[in-house]
Amino acid sequence: MTLPDILSLSWKNISSNRLRTAITIVIIALGIFALILIITAIQAASNSLTSSFSTMGANSFSIRYMDRNIRIGGGRRVNTSKVSRLSLKTKNSNIGKVITYEEAKAFKERYSFPGKVGLAYRGPGNIVVNTETRKTNTDVNVLGGDENYLDLNGYTLALGRNLAPNEVESGRSVCLLGNGVAKRLFPNKLSAAIDQVVRVDHIPYRVIGVLDEKSSSAFFNTSKIVLTSYNNIRRLYSTGTNSFNIGVMVNDIRKMDIAIAEATGTFRPIRKLDVKEEPNFYIDKSDSIAEALLNNLGFLETGTIGIALITLIGAAIGLMNIMLVAVNERTKEIGLAKALGGTRRDIRMQFLWESVMISLMGAVAGIISGILIGNVVALLLHTGFVVPWAWVVAGIFVCSVVGLAAGLYPAHKASKLDPIVALRYE
Repeated sequence: MTLPDILSLSWKNISSNRLRTAITIVIIALGIFALILIITAIQAASNSLTSSFSTMGANSFSIRYMDRNIRIGGGRRVNTSKVSRLSLKTKNSNIGKVITYEEAKAFKERYSFPGKVGLAYRGPGNIVVNTETRKTNTDVNVLGGDENYLDLNGYTLALGRNLAPNEVESGRSVCLLGNGVAKRLFPNKLSAAIDQVVRVDHIPYRVIGVLDEKSSSAFFNTSKIVLTSYNNIRRLYSTGTNSFNIGVMVNDIRKMDIAIAEATGTFRPIRKLDVKEEPNFYIDKSDSIAEALLNNLGFLETGTIGIALITLIGAAIGLMNIMLVAVNERTKEIGLAKALGGTRRDIRMQFLWESVMISLMGAVAGIISGILIGNVVALLLHTGFVVPWAWVVAGIFVCSVVGLAAGLYPAHKASKLDPIVALRYE
C-alpha cells in the first residue's frame, strides 16, 4: 500500500470509532491545554510586567533607600539592585534609613555626570479628583516630582506646560492631570482643563497641563495620576516615613556603568557612610526589575511542564490500550489485508499513523483551547494577543512522540498476526 492509502485507511478507522477517539483526544488535549494555557498566561503577565517597569528608559536608573525584594508565590526573595545586599556582619547605623529631602537635594546638586537628575516623592493613592460638576473614581494616585520627572518616566505633554523650577521649590498647588483623569473630568474638550481648579482629595489645585496617553498595565495605570511638585506633597502629606526616589538619565547609554559608579561615589558621603561600610542604598534599572519578576514566574512553567508530562503519560497509556483493543477488534480485517498482499510494514504503518493522528488531534485541540483561554488573562492585563509559538511547536512534537510511543506495541502486535489464524478469528 502507498502512504496515501495507509493514511486514508487510518482516517477511516478513526472516524468509525468516534466516541472512543473523542475520549482519547480529550485526555491528550488536557495535558497540552494545561501547558499552553499557563504558558500563554505567563507570557501575558510578562508583557504586562515589562510594560509596568518600562517607564524609565534604557539609559536611566534610580536610587532607592531599600532594594526591591520581589516575592511571587511564596518563593525566595530576589534582589534587583545593582548594589549588593548588605552583609549581616557589616555594622551600619543607617540601614533602612529613608532618603530625606536634604539628601536627595544634595545629590542633585553634586552629581556632575552628564545627564538629568530627577527627584520624586509619592503622595496618597486611591483618591478622588473632582470639579464642581464631575468627579473620578477612587483610583487616582498623586505623585510628586520636579521639572525632570516627565523625561525620566517617559511622559509627554498633550496640552499645557511642565512644572517650573520655582513651582517645585515653592510647592505651589499646581498640577498636571493624567490623560485618564482629564478625560473623566473634561470629556468634551481636554483643552478646557488648562487653568481650571480641581480638587485633589479635597485640596484645590490649578491645572497647568495634561499628560499624553501612555501605555498602562494591570499593575499601574499611568493615565490615572495627578502630578504635582514633591515639595507640595511634602507640605501636605509628609509623614516622615516616606522616602525620596532619585532618578538619573545619562546622555550616553554606553556610559551607564560609569554613571552608576559615579552616583554611588557621590551618594556615599551624603549618606554619611564610612569607607568600610557597605552602601545602605540601592541602584536599579527598570530592565533588571522586570527580569527578576520574570525569573520568579519561571517556577510556574516548571510546575506546568510536570503536570503536562504526567497527563501525557496517562494519555499515552490510555491510547495504547485503545489501540490494543482496536487490534483485537480488527483481527479479521488484518488477516484479510495480509491475504490480499498487505505486508507487515503496511499493517504496522497503518496502526502507527492512527495512533499519531489521534495524538495530534488532541494536541491541536489542546493548543487552540489553551491559547484562547490563556488570552483571557492577556485581555484582563490589557496586553496584546499572545501565542507562545515555541511551546506550540514543542507541544506538537511531544504529542507526535507520545502517539508514536503509544502505537508501537499495538502496531507490532498487529503486524505479527498470522493471516490464517486472523481470518478464522471470531
